[in-house]
Amino acid sequence: MKIYQVDSFTNEPFKGNPAGVCVLTKAPSEQWMKNVAKEMNLSETAFLFPQDDGYSLRWFTPVSEVDLCGHATLASAHILWEREFVPKNSQINFYTKSGLLTTVLKNGKIEMDFPASEIEESEPIKNMEDALGTNIISTYKTQFDLLLRVENQKILEDLNPNFDYLARVSDRGVIVTAKSDNEKYDFVSRFFAPTIGINEDPVTGSAHCALVVYWKNELGKTEFNACQISARGGELGVELVGDRVKIRGEAVTVLDCELL
Repeated sequence: MKIYQVDSFTNEPFKGNPAGVCVLTKAPSEQWMKNVAKEMNLSETAFLFPQDDGYSLRWFTPVSEVDLCGHATLASAHILWEREFVPKNSQINFYTKSGLLTTVLKNGKIEMDFPASEIEESEPIKNMEDALGTNIISTYKTQFDLLLRVENQKILEDLNPNFDYLARVSDRGVIVTAKSDNEKYDFVSRFFAPTIGINEDPVTGSAHCALVVYWKNELGKTEFNACQISARGGELGVELVGDRVKIRGEAVTVLDCELL
């Protein structure tokens, strides 16, 4: 049984966000997937098996299943094309807990079609500024996360959050964003998710389903170049098209293993 490790949202090994990808011939038990994800000890491990005209896809952190994951979806599509499970000129359909997600190759990058996240402005969260160690300009709630804006990129880079507190204030995670200081990017972000066992996620595709909605309202456009400024870092192209988000990125395989 093959299992791969892929660095997503980068074209260089050891950058971006690592994901496990396990390609199966039939559905495994949920406990087995949890055990493998815990063994892989990555932010997410993806499990795929054939279904109708595509693949069933589920994502697990070392401690729980998640409903939506961008970087592990990108990693899954990368493996299916690179290892010739499917032809490179074909669209891949993924059936997930967040509905049908599709991926295509476009101009040398993988483009994923995800649902846009609704965002709702919220009252400030008690003690959040103390937990982050900085002032918060605005607070929003999304389907999965909190979304917070801070004053500038330097403040975002220097954040050293209180993870014990963050683990108590969101269902999944806390997205923190700022306008980019680099002309190459429109905005930058970081993503903290101690609730699901990930203090900081290197690059979070699903968070950009909310970020693109927020920055559309702020900057008055629908297509962006974004960077998640974690220690590993990663680059994404994101575009809001109606109630869908196109997320574009690259990936590189770093491990090709046999699961015994």
